[in-house]
Amino acid sequence: MAAGIIQKDQRGGRRRRRSRARPMSEINVTPFVDVMLVLLIIFMVAAPLLTVGVPIQLPETAAEALPTEREEPLTVTLTGDGRVLLMDNDTESGDLIGQLRAIAAERESRKVFLRADGAIPYARVAEVMGALNSGGFNEIGLVTDAGGPRLDGSDG
Repeated sequence: MAAGIIQKDQRGGRRRRRSRARPMSEINVTPFVDVMLVLLIIFMVAAPLLTVGVPIQLPETAAEALPTEREEPLTVTLTGDGRVLLMDNDTESGDLIGQLRAIAAERESRKVFLRADGAIPYARVAEVMGALNSGGFNEIGLVTDAGGPRLDGSDG
């Protein structure tokens, strides 16, 4: 039943006068919140899938991260099973220097990041560092995980 004001008209009869419907001035935020919650769940599920890489166990050090650059950095990875990856592509050890020289001819930066599994012997890491230097990359950054032990014996 609609609410209204009952008045008597001039003839003595009753008539019902309805008030005008006013426009609603509040914003209904329920659909907005629903959409935002759905998007939040989608991004929470999709974010871990976006991190793609080679699984290696990096050693931990107390060093700080290097600043970012304009060019995507060149990365060389030594996996725990002895494979050498140039960016994300498997590379034979004998072909590494030739591929590095071809890449060095196209790039303006001579920086390269070396990621080596902690189980790799130091001699193997030194061999790859020598190949990087021979290939034209003389600015080698060793990638580690932050927060490792410090030389003073404290944990970072």
